[in-house]
Amino acid sequence: MITRMSELFVRTLRDDPADAEVPSHRWLVRAGYIRRAAPGIYTWLPLGYRVLRNVERIVREEMDAIGAQEVHFPALLPREPYEATGRWTEYGPSLFRLKDRKGGDYLLGPTHEEMFALLVKDLYSSYKDLPLSLYQIQTKYRDEARPRAGILRGREFIMKDSYSFDIDDAGLQKSYDLHRGAYIKIFQRLGLEVVIVAAMSGAMGGSASEEFLAVAENGEDTFVRSPGGYAANVEAVRTNPPEPVPFDGAPTAHVEDTPDTPTIESLVSVANQRVPRADRPWQASDTLKNVVVMVKGADGTRTPLAIGIPGDRDVDLKRLAAQLEPAEPEPFTEDDFRAHPRLVKGYIGPAALGESSASKIRYLVDPRVAEGTRWVTGANEPGKHVFDLVAGRDFTPDGTIEAADIREGDPAPDGSGPLQLARGMEMGHVFQLGRKYSEALGLKVLDSNGKLVTVTMGSYGVGVSRAVAAVAEATCDDKGLSWPRQIAPFQVHIVAAGKDEPILLAAQDLARKLDDAGIPVLLDDRKASPGVKFADAEILGMPTVVVVGRSLAEGTIELRDRKSGQRDNIAVDEVFDRLLDAVRGTDSAA
Repeated sequence: MITRMSELFVRTLRDDPADAEVPSHRWLVRAGYIRRAAPGIYTWLPLGYRVLRNVERIVREEMDAIGAQEVHFPALLPREPYEATGRWTEYGPSLFRLKDRKGGDYLLGPTHEEMFALLVKDLYSSYKDLPLSLYQIQTKYRDEARPRAGILRGREFIMKDSYSFDIDDAGLQKSYDLHRGAYIKIFQRLGLEVVIVAAMSGAMGGSASEEFLAVAENGEDTFVRSPGGYAANVEAVRTNPPEPVPFDGAPTAHVEDTPDTPTIESLVSVANQRVPRADRPWQASDTLKNVVVMVKGADGTRTPLAIGIPGDRDVDLKRLAAQLEPAEPEPFTEDDFRAHPRLVKGYIGPAALGESSASKIRYLVDPRVAEGTRWVTGANEPGKHVFDLVAGRDFTPDGTIEAADIREGDPAPDGSGPLQLARGMEMGHVFQLGRKYSEALGLKVLDSNGKLVTVTMGSYGVGVSRAVAAVAEATCDDKGLSWPRQIAPFQVHIVAAGKDEPILLAAQDLARKLDDAGIPVLLDDRKASPGVKFADAEILGMPTVVVVGRSLAEGTIELRDRKSGQRDNIAVDEVFDRLLDAVRGTDSAA
């Protein structure tokens, strides 16, 4: 059936939405693909929904190809399974919780590991039933503190989540590899440049995980890669600690007056003036910066934590949060300092920290603070710092933590060269869950010896609605959207650019031929000026625009390629075949 612009439920907008932060958000709203219903919640309009369904089609085809079977769970879920795994509490304020009229606790599902595990437990009991992979494409809910960028980070979103069930770790690895391969094909078909990076498992748990990041300047995730092939989300980068340094001949630690040193730069300057080194000048990397935060647990309790990092680095809050998850770091306030009088603001040193100290504040340091390294750090007195403080001799931290920022040029952990920083959007995440959820929920089967064994699981997610925004972000320009054929709502956009009846009849005839050939076509038959129609064709972003206008009298019709901007006048009797070749030369949209 031909879709006519005169009947299509769409309204293009001249102005950007006030809350638009990224191009995909701006153009999807202006082109009439989505409409804001509430902060972080969007309505899919007909054009946007067609794109969404095309993404779903590609995902389904690749999941079916690896033998996964589709199911569909409710979004409204009972509390008990999530209580059993601890995630009712661990998810903290991100979880939408509600009660029914009888006072029963429910949640809107952020992810469905528990429900899948219970379903398999209910129906399967033997190793002969495994391996098994199940998936769904379903709406998820997370109460984002700061929903942003339209459908890239909303409170309601559509995700494909799948789960594998195997008798042992070897089976898990095979299922993991199958899903990983399927994801590579999905993103190739979507036309996204995706980098696979090592990632943190976070609240999901498990032994290993990887993220699929679409490279994008506006991406919310920072990742690193090296010339030798190392790639990781910054949260997952591990610092190689230096070898222990002998400190037998190291100077004795000594406290010096260091007035007016509120910053690392001022401390280094004063140190070089008042306490110069014999071998070289003091540097920021010789200083030990001690930062105190409050850690808020899922139960709401707040506990202080001190972090020691080299002074030439800063604490990366995303890296820190990833290490503490499901707890969250919060700023150490003036009230917190008053509650811990042993901490001298601006001059905090290791002597006042550690679980064995009087403050009882846990003290974790960067891996670079290795045994035998010498530091300049706070002396726990106003205007004073201690010099030549040796780790392992003068202080012993409670452990290490990866919280310092990662810099361009830092060495890759695997020795594959200097790191490069880039931005990306998370499009998929795969986890080797292992037995965390199956143990908590009692998912066991009989093995070949008749012995009960715990099933091992994998979890695999693709952001389906997010993929729509990611493709829009990667392909739009300063005129509007520009969809690849794989997911475009229509393959051909025919513009009847004129009021003469022969023009409209020719446009309708071409639209009928394309429709009969099974090619989705959008016909702009509105009584609007050619300028308005051309502007709308650019903002809507169909791959091919056909202009039936004045040149029809000369026996030609204009074909425009939205992506390249190329325009060709084609003889009327050749247009249909040219369009067939253009559309069928790729994986066309359904």
